[in-house]
Amino acid sequence: MEAELPMSEISKYKITWPEFNLLCQGLQNAIDKSNKRYTNVFGIPKNGRYIISKLLLPIIDSEEEITRDTLIVDDLIDSGTTLSRFPDNDKAVLIVKNNKEKEVNYFVEKLNDWIQFPWEKENETEDLIIRQLEYIGENPNREGLKETPKRVIKSWNELFSGYKTDLKSIFKTFEDGACNEMVILKNIQFYSTCEHHLLPFFGKISIGYVPDKKVIGVSKLARLVEIFSRRLQIQEKLVGQIADALNDNLLPKGVMVIGEAQHFCMTARGIQKQDSLMITSAIRGAFEKSEVRNEFLTLVKE
Repeated sequence: MEAELPMSEISKYKITWPEFNLLCQGLQNAIDKSNKRYTNVFGIPKNGRYIISKLLLPIIDSEEEITRDTLIVDDLIDSGTTLSRFPDNDKAVLIVKNNKEKEVNYFVEKLNDWIQFPWEKENETEDLIIRQLEYIGENPNREGLKETPKRVIKSWNELFSGYKTDLKSIFKTFEDGACNEMVILKNIQFYSTCEHHLLPFFGKISIGYVPDKKVIGVSKLARLVEIFSRRLQIQEKLVGQIADALNDNLLPKGVMVIGEAQHFCMTARGIQKQDSLMITSAIRGAFEKSEVRNEFLTLVKE
């Protein structure tokens, strides 16, 4: 890393102009050290324009002028969709998110926070929500909707709070009182949001594990469900993440997780089947044995 910046692990980070300049200098240094030479540079409109103004390369304004020797520059890579439009070109970004570093040639920082650059407005998220209200045909200035963007952001902070929790913080284990028999917490209610349609799904989850000298507090099992359900999810992945987290951090002899849920993407839209119930499971270790799995299923159904 070329520039040491005071970027702590928080959910939102506002970059100042001095920090932005340090990032640009770090990117320039990385490009210089590569010994590669580019004929020009194209900055992704509009944010890339701020970056290329700091780089010592000729700037082009049109994608029609891009050749294989053009360096593509942007502020960050997140999903990677934008930069994928230029498969034949080297790419440079200030910040890499979501482990996308292999998709770029040059970068300075790896962060997964919400990044606010100096040129972005403080209430830009609210503006995006206003655009959504306009898209569905509403008037965001009418009385009932004036405060809706703020309320939506506040609700998101609760609905998606699972992204902000350190998973390892809940795994305080106890050897005193540990047993060799199955531990079950069933019917843990949860609410989550479908990552495909951004609609709710909700239901209950049951967790069972066979300890290996260590147990965790019963409330931590419920907390584990909260961490992973309070994210954009699909039910199949949700139960698997819970099982893997318990398996990797507690190191039990086995884990099994069952989820039952109703999905608004099936009941409120699409096929609209009101009484449909989706059941998923994740099985690890000792629960792969039929007798252990059957014992868990019997106890959960009682």
